[in-house]
Amino acid sequence: MTLQGIREQLQQTEAFASAVAALAATGSGGGRIDAVKGLWPPLLSAAVERTADGTNDGGAAGAAPVLVVTATGREAEDLERALHEYLDPEAVAVFPSWETLPHERLSPRSDTVGRRLSVLRRLAHPASRPVPLRVVVAPVRAVLQPLVKGLGQLEPVTLARGDEAELSSLAERLSGLAYSRVDMVERRGEFAIRGGILDVFPPTAEQALRIEFFGDEVEEIRPFSVADQRSLPLADGEPEPTVWAPPCREVLLGERVRSRAADLVSAMPQAREMLEKIAAGIAVEGMESLAPALVDGMEPFVAVLPRDARIVVTAPERVSARAEDLVATTEEFLAAAWAGASAGGEAPIDLSLASFRTLADTREAAALLGLDWWELGGFARDEELLDDADAPQLHLPAREPRGYAGNVEDVLADVRQLVGDGWRVAVVTDGRGPAERLREVFAEADVPAVLHEHGLTEAPAERVVSIAAAGALGGFVDESERFALLTEADVLGKASASSTRDMRRLPARRRRNQVDPLSLKPGDYVVHEQHGVARFVEMTQRTTGKGDAKHTREYLVLEYAASKRGQPGDRLYVPSDALDQVTRYVGGEAPQLNKMGGADWSKTKARARKAVKEIAGELVRLYSARQATQGYAYGPDTPWQQELEDAFSYVETPDQLSTIEEVKADMRKPVPMDRLICGDVGYGKTEIAVRAAFKAVQEGKQVAVLVPTTLLVQQHLETFSERYSGFPVTVGALSRFQSAAESEKVKEQIRAGSLDVVIGTHRLLSGEVRFKDLGLVIIDEEQRFGVEHKETLKAMRTNVDVLAMSATPIPRTLEMAVTGIREMSTLATPPEERHPVLTFVGPYEEKQISAAIKRELLREGQVFFVHNRVQSIDKVAKRLAELVPEARIGVAHGKMSETRLEQVILDFWEKKFDVLVCTTIVETGIDISNANTLIIDHAERLGLSQLHQLRGRVGRGRERAYAYFLYPADRELTETAHDRLTTLAAHTELGAGMQVAMKDLEIRGAGNLLGGEQSGHIEGVGFDLYVRMVGEAVANFRGENTEPEAEVRIELPIDAHLPTEYVEHERLRLEAYRKLAAAATEAEVQEVLTELVDRYGPYPPAVETLADVARFRIRARKSGVTEVVAQGNFIRFAPVELGDAMTVRLKRLYPKSLIKPATRSILVPKPTVNAGAGGIRREDVVDRPLLEWATQVLDALLPAPENTEANAPDGGTAQATEPAAAGRD
Repeated sequence: MTLQGIREQLQQTEAFASAVAALAATGSGGGRIDAVKGLWPPLLSAAVERTADGTNDGGAAGAAPVLVVTATGREAEDLERALHEYLDPEAVAVFPSWETLPHERLSPRSDTVGRRLSVLRRLAHPASRPVPLRVVVAPVRAVLQPLVKGLGQLEPVTLARGDEAELSSLAERLSGLAYSRVDMVERRGEFAIRGGILDVFPPTAEQALRIEFFGDEVEEIRPFSVADQRSLPLADGEPEPTVWAPPCREVLLGERVRSRAADLVSAMPQAREMLEKIAAGIAVEGMESLAPALVDGMEPFVAVLPRDARIVVTAPERVSARAEDLVATTEEFLAAAWAGASAGGEAPIDLSLASFRTLADTREAAALLGLDWWELGGFARDEELLDDADAPQLHLPAREPRGYAGNVEDVLADVRQLVGDGWRVAVVTDGRGPAERLREVFAEADVPAVLHEHGLTEAPAERVVSIAAAGALGGFVDESERFALLTEADVLGKASASSTRDMRRLPARRRRNQVDPLSLKPGDYVVHEQHGVARFVEMTQRTTGKGDAKHTREYLVLEYAASKRGQPGDRLYVPSDALDQVTRYVGGEAPQLNKMGGADWSKTKARARKAVKEIAGELVRLYSARQATQGYAYGPDTPWQQELEDAFSYVETPDQLSTIEEVKADMRKPVPMDRLICGDVGYGKTEIAVRAAFKAVQEGKQVAVLVPTTLLVQQHLETFSERYSGFPVTVGALSRFQSAAESEKVKEQIRAGSLDVVIGTHRLLSGEVRFKDLGLVIIDEEQRFGVEHKETLKAMRTNVDVLAMSATPIPRTLEMAVTGIREMSTLATPPEERHPVLTFVGPYEEKQISAAIKRELLREGQVFFVHNRVQSIDKVAKRLAELVPEARIGVAHGKMSETRLEQVILDFWEKKFDVLVCTTIVETGIDISNANTLIIDHAERLGLSQLHQLRGRVGRGRERAYAYFLYPADRELTETAHDRLTTLAAHTELGAGMQVAMKDLEIRGAGNLLGGEQSGHIEGVGFDLYVRMVGEAVANFRGENTEPEAEVRIELPIDAHLPTEYVEHERLRLEAYRKLAAAATEAEVQEVLTELVDRYGPYPPAVETLADVARFRIRARKSGVTEVVAQGNFIRFAPVELGDAMTVRLKRLYPKSLIKPATRSILVPKPTVNAGAGGIRREDVVDRPLLEWATQVLDALLPAPENTEANAPDGGTAQATEPAAAGRD
């Protein structure tokens, strides 16, 4: 609440005070107030507070909330943010609209539903929160859409520490509220139960929550990260979270809904499949479109408002135009979605009950309910034109400020004039940086200005500019009262994309390691490091031994190629503690299975090793050359750098912040920088380039930004120019779209050094461009430059700073492998404002297509229509023009000349077309944030990664994006095509869940980094093993000796496994086994155990034994022992070669031991203990005591090398101690 001073000042004026009084009075029927946008927040907040205080004629009963209607969802959010400066943020809420239309076979997102239900709950139960709801801001789309009756009465699941609840009934309630039960919670609307732990991700929560029960009592609630499934620590003073879990859908599958669905099956044949599933209690995508047929009734949104609520429609002309469009579109969609719903001419049910109501209907309903209807803003109209002759029309005299479009001189002149004339002038900016910058600008121009640290809590003073950082909807100038408010957008001429102040910051406590359970299905291909490519058959438990010596272990069963023709394949049982030897095969389509013990695998491995060695050599050579050169060391950040960074209109993601720091640290070093930044498109790479370039320019250096296409030159030129507006930095471009004279002029400026940043295609690399003092080269999408350009770049790398950027994801594992040679940063966190793309998979229907295109045109957006056949593309474009005559359509494909193609795409970017019909050439590098609908014809013909890349073209802006993957209605899909499309429909999360689909992209990414000819070797040995080889080769070149770690085989009578009752799901057990097998130090083993307790609760003894096995493997490896196996009455240790002194010691400590020089092994008698009375019977030692004994044998005969003693499993010194020789006679 930082702008109360503005409101205080306005309330001194008569016009404003009377408007507040009129708006605060209830029961007046409403009216119209003309006011500029900047006055809406102070006016609404003043009226709300006045009503709440009961100082109006309406009396205290007027504490009902005000519903403010805006034209779009974005305007609703902006208004909410502006109201936070005047009211308690808890008192204002947005009621969002669905991203989908009522009749579309797509369900709204669970977080949208959660936010809607939260508002409805507060309207139905005003006392449910400590701060009452005063203002509900809703886009017209949300107000016109009828609601299922009784949504405000749905009980959310609430839990706090100390509450009593039974887990089974909680699970039932959550399922009833449309949460999906899974084995591992990864997204909103899911829950999982393991033992006494409940994980749930409520749709409105920022993080998933883990609730630990003791019996039926809630013992602890803590947030956890879905990325790595680990609990997150609470910040100091942060209260323990409580659970508030509203439903995830607005149609819940109760008894009545299910029985109605069953009755309708025969009446609605075209929805048969959906209805059958609903009747069986299975939630179906898009079932909300059938709501009128399934629920007890619908009601308009105004019907859920309290009796004394007032409705205020802002910008009524825009709202009613928007409402008309919505009503028209929804009718088309009803026809398209349920084409033929009236099979036999008689529609069985009226689905139009869910359609948007008209604005007139809504106003009528409000009047019947006795709600006041106000209109605010818009154009002042003549009294006679008013619908209601008696409705009061009030006019506030303030006007909007003139647009300065970033012309600082004009701003200074006007403000100096106003201040000199005794005006009160306030300027608000979106962040602290721009506020300080403006104060400096005013000070340099001798205009008195004061920066208010804590906002304008008092009326601004006369004859001085009051500056504050706050959110405002717009500025105003009131001549009669000599008062002006200017916003950053008025002064700098660019509306900020979104305020950085109130945006929910992304939790910075993210860990990098993703949980990637080896989710293997029978039939998947895997690679075993020793034996090669196999097929995974199953996971199985085997129990061996009898009586007390009985022990159970889990094994992975792998099948290899048959060693003899006509025989079944050979099987290998891999014990769960050796799982680090097995990786999922990622490579070509279907690899050939190797033979166990055959020579082909070792040949393949040797070939790959050789290739890898060459690459590593090249990488290391480049690296050494760079290290030997003297580069330019930049100084620390300047205040201007700080201002530029504060003016960034989004919240940086944690990844962005760490990457920016890494880049600056590189620039400060005296050796040339060579850093690669990888991140999906739209994850904020350009901003990092903007900041790095600015840093270089600050020290008088020139910057070259190299991009692969002319379109990107334009886009970057716009971005850089906009970000540097207001700073003395010159930005220019060199591209094909310039005349010869223009490019000559740019080259001259580059030579003279008057151009600071130049953006261009590979022309920048040609000999004719000479820089005066080049300090930094930024390369975007380096992999798309040709070989000869890459050579030039390679030479450049050794003497200037180079920052390369790539949108092809480079796998984390590969990044680790080349650590220290090629510095890399990865951006893996999507920006907060980006929504996942709503994805629809279904048969090709023309009605659906025309409705989808019209819906996009409705919100002034653009459409990509992908048709991947050049010969028929013009025909498709013509058909679309017939379907949607109002759309302007362009065509682009790879057979066009390059200039023509670039021109078409540039025209599309400049909004000269609405629909671009194109082949898959749009797959990379085109960033058109206004294009938010993607339609792919014949999607079944494209590969997974292609589809994923294409889908990445939309959803760049703040608008919700749609992707339609269509296949011919008359053809059966092949199984693989079907799988591909379902995978995509399921994984819409940004950057998440696409691991498998991303694999071939990752292989492409690896090829880009290491050279394309590598893909053959990657296919031979599988990706993960290949990466491991790269890491080893690089380390060898750097003189670090890395012998591949030997596999340690432990076969002892030990009960070591994860009981199914502790970790129920196979993929989660696999993941845990793999982590334990991969642990290389005691600390890592401990880390895995801590994680198990966090995720599954306290573990049973068998798990502790499993950890001991892992510790023992680490200990054995240190002594070079790779086999510890029970053999008859002995335990065999191999390979072991003992010196004379140790041989004597062996005979003394373990008298009946045998030494086998031929096999380099020793056989030590099994330890036994007395059993039964008088020690008559001896029994073998098993389980943990046996492991302790085996560790003592190693400590006595093969002490671990000194330098690793810190990691000895008992924390222990690896001295040769005299062990307790159990079982010696």
